[in-house]
Amino acid sequence: MALSLGWKAPRNRCGFLLQAMRSSGLLLFPCGRCPWRGAGSFLDPKIKAFLEENTEVTSSGSLTPEIQLRLLTPRCKFWWERADLWPHSDPYWAIYWPGGQALSRYLLDNPDVVRGKSVLDLGSGCGATAIAAKMSGASRILANDIDPIAGMAITLNCELNRLNPFPILIQNILNLEQDKWDLVVLGDMFYDENLADSLHQWLKKCFWTYRTRVLIGDPGRPQFSGHSIQHHLHKVVEYSLLEPTRQENSGLTTSTVWDFQP
Repeated sequence: MALSLGWKAPRNRCGFLLQAMRSSGLLLFPCGRCPWRGAGSFLDPKIKAFLEENTEVTSSGSLTPEIQLRLLTPRCKFWWERADLWPHSDPYWAIYWPGGQALSRYLLDNPDVVRGKSVLDLGSGCGATAIAAKMSGASRILANDIDPIAGMAITLNCELNRLNPFPILIQNILNLEQDKWDLVVLGDMFYDENLADSLHQWLKKCFWTYRTRVLIGDPGRPQFSGHSIQHHLHKVVEYSLLEPTRQENSGLTTSTVWDFQP
């Protein structure tokens, strides 16, 4: 399988759509409206059709069977193709990573964590954790990812789960002025040492400025387990991963939700 197992590089590659959206100045899609509908859409309908044709709607094999997602699976053509044949930026959004699974499961099982609160899903990917927050009663949600194709995938996944799409920010939020959030969630983001350092500093500032609660999902990657952020973490819950997720993630067997308390 060419795509999912081979992705180890940081998420710093964006396709031509990101340049178009930056030049337009439209990076935040407000009011829960789908930003790719109607006149002036920034995503060609052909891209939407491409994603629908080359992903599978599934809710199996993960910790959250309540959530349907468009993902790359063994029944998809590009699962078997060489990774360089994928015509857009690396589709990290097309895999339901184990840290995100743990966060989503935790929010679904513990809706009081988000009910009536504002939630930022940092590095949202497929949008599953933001969707779990929405299902659990969050009052305000922002999904953030640097890849505009992820934004389209998040919107499609909202529709699959009969949810109105929430705002999506397509930009590196670490470079922006911080906003106030009751909760920040991030899964599988500690895969690169430099990014881990930047995240650590950004999360500390967020915590001390706004007393924001921070929940991190991770399956025990060495870049996370060996990072100094470990001194500021409290284990909330650990989940056993289902066999399909274990196979897709080099045999990782569990995923944990951590509470960041600097």
